[in-house]
Amino acid sequence: MMVRLGNTQIGLFRYLGLWGGVVLVFALQAFMHDALSGHTWSAFDYLRWSIIQWYTWAALAPLVFRLAAKYPIQSPVRVRGLGMQLPASVCVTLLAIFIGAFVSTAFEPSSFSEQLGQFLGQHFATGLLAYWSLFTIQQAMQFHAEKTRREIEASQLATELAQSRLRALKSQLQPHFLFNTLHAIATLLDEDTLSAEDMLLRLSELLRAFLEDYDGQEISLRRELVLLDLYLGIQRIRFKDRLTTQIYIAPDTLDCAVPSLILQPIVENAITHGISKRIGVDCIEIESRREGDTLCIDVRNRNSTLEAGPASAPGHGIGLSNTELRLRELYGSVAQVRLDMIWPDGVICRIRLPFREIEEADDAPEVASA
Repeated sequence: MMVRLGNTQIGLFRYLGLWGGVVLVFALQAFMHDALSGHTWSAFDYLRWSIIQWYTWAALAPLVFRLAAKYPIQSPVRVRGLGMQLPASVCVTLLAIFIGAFVSTAFEPSSFSEQLGQFLGQHFATGLLAYWSLFTIQQAMQFHAEKTRREIEASQLATELAQSRLRALKSQLQPHFLFNTLHAIATLLDEDTLSAEDMLLRLSELLRAFLEDYDGQEISLRRELVLLDLYLGIQRIRFKDRLTTQIYIAPDTLDCAVPSLILQPIVENAITHGISKRIGVDCIEIESRREGDTLCIDVRNRNSTLEAGPASAPGHGIGLSNTELRLRELYGSVAQVRLDMIWPDGVICRIRLPFREIEEADDAPEVASA
C-alpha cells in the first residue's frame, strides 16, 4: 500500500515508521517535562497520548498537501494563497484536535467535552505548527520538482539546439562535395567519357551511402573509411596516376566513434590546395592510432603548402571550418583539429577525438584499401 503526498508516493509502512519517530520524540519530551515537575505517568500513557496526537496528523497530512498544492504561497506573497491558508490551518488543526479528543475519550475516564478542552489547551499551538511544517515541506518538494523539471527541459532544449546545429553543419557538406564532383565529371566528359561514366557510378554509390548514414552524427571509423574510399576512387579517376593514397589504420581504432563524413572534407581540402593547384604528383596519407583516451587521426599530403592564417580562414574553404564547428558541438574542448607543415614539403591535418567505441550492425562494410 502507498500513501500519496502531492505528487510523491511513499510506502505505508515507511510512512507510519516516519511518524513513529515523531511519536517517540514527543512522548519522551512529555515524560521529561513531567519528570522535572516531580510527577510522571506510566511510559505507556505517554506513548498512547503521543500516538493519538501525531498519528491523527499522519492521517491528515495528505489533506494538508492537497491544500498546499491548491493554494500555494508564492513570491511575491499573494492575498489569495495567504487568505486561504490561514483559515485552512486553523480548521485542520481544530479537526485534528476534535479527532484526537474523540479517540482519547475511549481510553480516559473523562468525558468528550473534558478531553476536547484539554486538547485545545495543550495542542492547539502545536497543531498549527504541525500544519505549517507540513505546508513548508510540500512547498519545498514542489519547488524542487519544478526546478528539476526546468533543468531537464533546459537540457533537452540545449541538446535539440546542438543537434540542429550539427544537422545544419552536416548538410553543408553534401551539396559542397556534390558541386565539386559534378564539376570534375563535367570536365572529364570532353576528355575521357568512360572515366566520366565510372565517376558517375561511384558518385551514385557514395550518395547512397551518405543517405544511409545521414541521420546519425557518429559512425565507426571502419564505416567512415568505406565512405572515404568511395570518394578517393572518384578522385583517383580524375587525377589518374598523379594521385596515390596510403592508409595506415591501427586495428584497435576501427570500431572507434567518429563524426560521420569527418574525413571526406579534410581529404577534399588537401586535394583542392594540393594536386589540383600544383603540378606534379601527390600522395594522400591517412593514419589513425590510439594515444591513451585519445583517437589520433592524421591526414597528410605532400604537394601543398600551409597558407598564412588560421585553419578556418577563407583560403581553406568550408572543409576545415565546418569540421572545427562540428567537433566543438559534439565534444567541446576535448576535440581539436589543426594544420601543420611537414618536412620537407606538405601539410598535415591533425584530428584529436575522445576514444570511444561504437556498436554497429554485424553486416557493416569492410574497409577497402587503396
